[in-house]
Amino acid sequence: MSADLSPFALLLSAYAGRDISRHRFVWALDARFARLITTTSEPMIGQMRLAWWNDALTDQSGAKGQGEPLIDALRQMGAIPLHGLSQWLDGWEALIGEIDLHAYAEGRGGGLFQALAGESDIPAWLTQAGAAWALWDLSGHSGDPDMAERAIAMAQAYLMREEPVWRSEWRPLRIAYHLAREDIAKGRCAPTGLTPALYLRLMRVALMGR
Repeated sequence: MSADLSPFALLLSAYAGRDISRHRFVWALDARFARLITTTSEPMIGQMRLAWWNDALTDQSGAKGQGEPLIDALRQMGAIPLHGLSQWLDGWEALIGEIDLHAYAEGRGGGLFQALAGESDIPAWLTQAGAAWALWDLSGHSGDPDMAERAIAMAQAYLMREEPVWRSEWRPLRIAYHLAREDIAKGRCAPTGLTPALYLRLMRVALMGR
């Protein structure tokens, strides 16, 4: 699993407390979806691959997806079905073929944040925070400078005017959102990895709250 996790995801997961293992597997799954999208040239093939993951991750009989380490691990910890999965996959699918950044943001970001929260019902502002983060993250990984700029510009509309009350177990999500918020507000794309500057900012947000 460690090969599927970025240093950023590993560090964020460390703030999940007793839920650290589940957070790491959710982040690893998101990385797997990202790799699927970036290595797919035919939209139909990409949609079929995402459909396979959806079927395997919603199959409560445990028959589908056996032998896939991520799925086996999630089943073992009782994390299947994942909350927000359909929305999450729809978001990634929005980057196949005709790109829809709004659908990507609300799907990938909202679905991922719900999966990390591990709840079937989350407030709308948490989906909004996830959308802002997803666009920020895309801006740092897109090989298309124009798309990166569009993503950061679009993300500004998802910034929250008032600070919500973050539950203690959502600390990793709060940290992720506030890291993104700082760059988005300045119209600055995300760094391509966990730079020393981003690491220090993450430590500050973790300690100070924003």
